[in-house]
Amino acid sequence: MLPIIFVLPVVQLLVLAFAVTFEIKNINLVIVDQDHSIVSRQLVSKFAAPPFYHIKAYADTYAQAEELLKTGKAHQILIIPARFERDLQTEAKASVQLITNAIDGSAAAIMNAYGNSIIMDYNQDILVDLAGGAELKQPFNIRYSYWFNPELDYKTYMVPGILVLLVTIIGMFLSSMNVVREKEMGTIEQINVSPVKKYQFVVGKLLPFWFIALFELAFGLLLARLVFGIPILGSLWLIFGVASVYLLAVLGIGLFISTLVDTQQQAMFLAWFFAVVFVMMSGLFTPTDSMPAWAQQINIINPIAYFIKMIRMIMLKGSQFQDIIKPFTAVVVYAVISLTMAVWRYRKVAG
Repeated sequence: MLPIIFVLPVVQLLVLAFAVTFEIKNINLVIVDQDHSIVSRQLVSKFAAPPFYHIKAYADTYAQAEELLKTGKAHQILIIPARFERDLQTEAKASVQLITNAIDGSAAAIMNAYGNSIIMDYNQDILVDLAGGAELKQPFNIRYSYWFNPELDYKTYMVPGILVLLVTIIGMFLSSMNVVREKEMGTIEQINVSPVKKYQFVVGKLLPFWFIALFELAFGLLLARLVFGIPILGSLWLIFGVASVYLLAVLGIGLFISTLVDTQQQAMFLAWFFAVVFVMMSGLFTPTDSMPAWAQQINIINPIAYFIKMIRMIMLKGSQFQDIIKPFTAVVVYAVISLTMAVWRYRKVAG
C-alpha cells in the first residue's frame, strides 16, 4: 500500500497533467504545390510559421501525399492547384484543398480550425493587396476575453480533475482492500467475537484513509500551485470541507466492495470497474453536457462528477458555498447511502 499512498499520486499528477491534453501541437502537414508560384509559396509559409505545424514533406502528386496520410506519417494535406496565382490575378478568386485525417474526430476538428484560420488570415492579406494597401474597415471590432483561464492553458483545466482522481484512488482502492485483508489473514472472525463494536471497527478501518486522502489532497494542491501555477481563487477551507464529505462517500463504496469479495485481487478488480466508469463519465476529460441525455441521467449516481465540478468551481472561479449547494447536497446523500449500505452489508456477512 505504501507505493500507492505516496508514489502513485506524485507520478499521476506530474505525468498526467502534461500528457493528458486535447491541445494539438505537432501537426504533420504534406504540401502538394502544383502551382509553384510566389503566391503559393506565400501560402505555404503561412503554414510553416506557427509552432504547431510541421511540414512533413513536399509531394508532387496527391497519390504520394495520400500514402503518407494512410500510413499515419501525416495528419493533413494542403493541395494548391495549378493556375492558383493566375486565377487570383484574373478572377480575383482561387481554390485550395485541405484534407484532414479524421480518425480522431476531436483532434481533426481542432486541426481543421487551425488550417481554416491560417487560410482566412492569408485571404485577409490578399484583400489588403487588392485594395492597394488601404486598411479594410471591419463592421465589427471583435476582442476576446477568456474568464477563469485567460491563457487557455489546458493544465489549468486538467489539474483540479486529476486531484479528484488522486483522492478517489486513495479512498476507494485502499479501503476496498483493507477489510478484505482481514478475511485473507483469517483475523476477521477474531474481530467479530471481540468486544469491539461494529461501528468502531468501521471507523477504525476508514478513518486512517480519510486522513491520508486529505493529506494527499493538500500535497497535490501544493504541487498544483508551485509546479503548474494553478490558481486557488476560492477558500481552502471550503475545498477541504467538500473533500471531507466526498471521501466519506468514496470510502463507503470501498467498504461496500470489501464486504462483497473474499480476496484483495477481487476487491481491486471490482473497485477498478467502478472507478473506470465513474472517471470516464465524470467530466475529467470532456464536458458532461456533451454526453447523450441518457448518459447524463445515469451520471446522477456518479460522485466523482460532482466533486470535479465543485473543485473546479472553487479553485478556478472562486465559488462560494451557496454556489455549490446542489452538487454538495448530492454528495452528502451519496455518502449517507454508501456508508449505510456498507455497514449493513458488513453486519450481514459478520452476523
